[in-house]
Amino acid sequence: MIKNNLFHEYAKLIVKKGVNLQEGQIVLIKAPVEVYEFTRIVVEEAYKAGASKVLVEYNDIINTRNDYVYQNTDILKEVTNYEIDKAHYLVDKKYCAISLTSPNVEALTGLDAKKIQARMQARNKELAFYNEYTMNNDGQWCVAAVSSANWANKVFPNNPNAKELLWEAILKACRVSDFDTINDWTCHSEEISKHAKILNDYDFLKLHFKNNLGTDLEVYLADDNLFCGGDDYTNSGIRFSPNIPTEEVFGMPYKTKVNGKVYATKPLNYQGSLIEDFNLTFKDGKVVDFDARIGKDNLKSLIEFDEGSCYLGEVALISHNSPISNMDILFYNTLFDENASCHLALGAAYPSNIKNGTNMTRDELAKLGSNYSNTHVDFMFGSSDMSVIGTTRKGEEIVIFKNGNFVI
Repeated sequence: MIKNNLFHEYAKLIVKKGVNLQEGQIVLIKAPVEVYEFTRIVVEEAYKAGASKVLVEYNDIINTRNDYVYQNTDILKEVTNYEIDKAHYLVDKKYCAISLTSPNVEALTGLDAKKIQARMQARNKELAFYNEYTMNNDGQWCVAAVSSANWANKVFPNNPNAKELLWEAILKACRVSDFDTINDWTCHSEEISKHAKILNDYDFLKLHFKNNLGTDLEVYLADDNLFCGGDDYTNSGIRFSPNIPTEEVFGMPYKTKVNGKVYATKPLNYQGSLIEDFNLTFKDGKVVDFDARIGKDNLKSLIEFDEGSCYLGEVALISHNSPISNMDILFYNTLFDENASCHLALGAAYPSNIKNGTNMTRDELAKLGSNYSNTHVDFMFGSSDMSVIGTTRKGEEIVIFKNGNFVI
């Protein structure tokens, strides 16, 4: 039985280090309805930390499925004025955002992918300013996970203690304990930042990934690329941890300078459906061919989501021999699985991966190789035999990964 104080320690970590809540700030928490008990703890800790107002938006994936089954596409695409007004209100108030994730992994399996895509495209278009608030680090944001019956039973099938086992894995990955959780997290984040600095000091022009599965991919980095990892900062200088847990150091691919083929090594849970055993072929940055054993239509929907979704926005490096990877658990949740494996993201790039990028316009970022999209979806391709060779802008070749792990 997990002690109740650990849930409060975890909630404090999310509030105090995740979003680093500022006195008097408004907090928006988005959460599945199944995790209302832990959500209440986060609300309490947010108020204790000085929040002026805590807003909670619960979502129910089963109701969402019914929407897709019974609503026509035109209705699904509607974005109401009150939703837009609320988004403007939050941005104007400089709110901070907490997203609690606990996927019902296959809840939307079998639905019309085109209807799901149409709804997401319409919402992302109308609420682009709202999404850019977090993508551009105008305010603090944090994604963290919560154990629930549906998710736990997928991760630990046929186990009567599945929910508690998943909680134990989550708390371990996030370094939550009876001792100084906040300090432990701070030290961990600083170690990741040091690794990012090592990569930045080399000033890499491109990265070359290869493994025995068939991945052979050359990724040029954007001009003035800046590897990031650990804590991040808002444009006003507030330090925060966007992902809890995190193990990654990530940079920005040059939009039109990615070539080769990459094989995914873990399933991707996209829009409530699994995509498994898939591969992508890139030419001049664009996905020109793809395949999947399961979920090919959903993969097609992702790639064709908008003009930028067939290009990369992120490349992340994580040793195969890392804490989450060593748990040897397939979480079916990108927040965890991406921190057990090198990964790429289709779609939008983070402006923070360009020196002074958060102060640049979209056009200025594009000139440096940044990709723009209304989506950002990570997929995992790391393996125990992955090699990564980096070429510096001076032409020197550096071995970054050998046998799946950092060697620099």
